[in-house]
Amino acid sequence: MVNLSFIDSALILLYFAAVVYVGFRAARRQKSDTDEFLLAGRTLTLPMFVATLVSTWYGGILGVGEFSYNFGISNWVVFGVPYYMFALVFALVLAKRIRATNLHTIPDKLEASYDRKTALLGGVLTFLLVTPAAYVLMLGILVQLIFGIDLTTSILLSTFLTVCYLYAGGFRSDVWANAFEFVMMFIGFAMILPFAYAKFGGFDFIAAHVPPLHLSWHGGNTWQYITVWFFIALWTLVDPAFHQRCYAAKDGATARRGILISILFWFCFDFMTSTTGLYARAALPELDKPLFAYPMLLWLTAIEDCASLW
Repeated sequence: MVNLSFIDSALILLYFAAVVYVGFRAARRQKSDTDEFLLAGRTLTLPMFVATLVSTWYGGILGVGEFSYNFGISNWVVFGVPYYMFALVFALVLAKRIRATNLHTIPDKLEASYDRKTALLGGVLTFLLVTPAAYVLMLGILVQLIFGIDLTTSILLSTFLTVCYLYAGGFRSDVWANAFEFVMMFIGFAMILPFAYAKFGGFDFIAAHVPPLHLSWHGGNTWQYITVWFFIALWTLVDPAFHQRCYAAKDGATARRGILISILFWFCFDFMTSTTGLYARAALPELDKPLFAYPMLLWLTAIEDCASLW
């Protein structure tokens, strides 16, 4: 558990409360029809499309921190470039076609193209794809790290709150919570980097305190290992989150432009996460659990310095 001051704990609790509030607030507009519950009435505008896609698709941030701590800027090559490529293919080839079908889910498309049995099998596989095990675990780890409660309780508590507002407001609640998280994810890393720069210095500090391979494109990984991630990134083409947001967009042009703009945001965010990972490795070379690289660097720079002022 990180030793937080009262103001630190209050701000963190305020963030969690804000996410839940935004989710339940959006639920007030909930209607009973399927389009509204599953697709927010197919009314996603370009800003909301981008916000929900960017924040939803960028998952496992603690894992990204661990990888960038261990392998440096190859984080960008492994978790960035392959996904940019296939997201671009999705935008240019699939986005408008998916929206034009006016369906609700991938299994609906399978039933329309094949039969009911294929749709049911596709539904099972889609469920496995969207099961948020990694995200639930990540949120539980953060709650455990901050508040010191056991991991099982942390996971159950955070999952319960999330399920409550999603059940109440459907996809619209999810979109508005995603929009809030989109803003916070960029603000969070935009805060860490200036504090780290002020405390430690710029690239010279990083270069002097990280292994040389951390500044290479491969990070010491073999080309076969990196190639595998390009095959893994192919799943973008069948990612239910992409399909759902295309179905929910107000039109096909919004879906296509939204994905293209999202790629730019992912590129910028990957720059921030990779740089932060390098700072974490340089400033905390003996970190026992690299999974906590980002939270511990935040504590060492921004939170610790701010706490000293109180």
